Amino acid sequence: MTPTDRNDDRTPAAEADSAAGDGPEVTPETSEDTGEQTPAAGANQEAGEQTLADLKAENAKLADELARARADHYNTDQQYANFVRRSRESEREARKAGVSDVVEALLEVLDGIDLARQHGDLVGPYATTAQALENTLKTRFGVERYGEVGDVFDPEIHEALFAQPSDDVEVDTISEVAQPGYKIDERVLRAARVLVATAE
Repeated sequence: MTPTDRNDDRTPAAEADSAAGDGPEVTPETSEDTGEQTPAAGANQEAGEQTLADLKAENAKLADELARARADHYNTDQQYANFVRRSRESEREARKAGVSDVVEALLEVLDGIDLARQHGDLVGPYATTAQALENTLKTRFGVERYGEVGDVFDPEIHEALFAQPSDDVEVDTISEVAQPGYKIDERVLRAARVLVATAE
């Protein structure tokens, strides 16, 4: 038998089988031609979507917790600021009350100084000491003596001991000071006791 005869023994079916065996093998999992998704790929996509949803929910929860923490921090800051403000106000009020108590205890001394000054008896080192006391009370603690002849009578800060009509005034006016008044800022420690000339 010649080589040509051997080649002629191959049938068309055998040649078809040989040609099919030489091409790429297509498995059931590969379905690129149809465009359909395999079960394994679908499961992976569903798992990914579930993970993304969980992450979004966790992120929303953390954002809510952060907002609440910031609100708590803000409220704490406000409470502290209010506490500091109230403490300072209380401190100022306590200081004023303390100064008021001291000045009220010294009113008789201050009256004695004023009376001695009116009669010309306050001279020498006594005058210097009295002036230093009055200046200290005024500059350091805001204590002010008030009530002068010619001032307009104000029932809020003056106490009238006597009133007499007068043609010389157009409004009620202090004509004589029996006892000066004292105040700290706008707080009256003692009203000035005065005689008043009233307008006709």
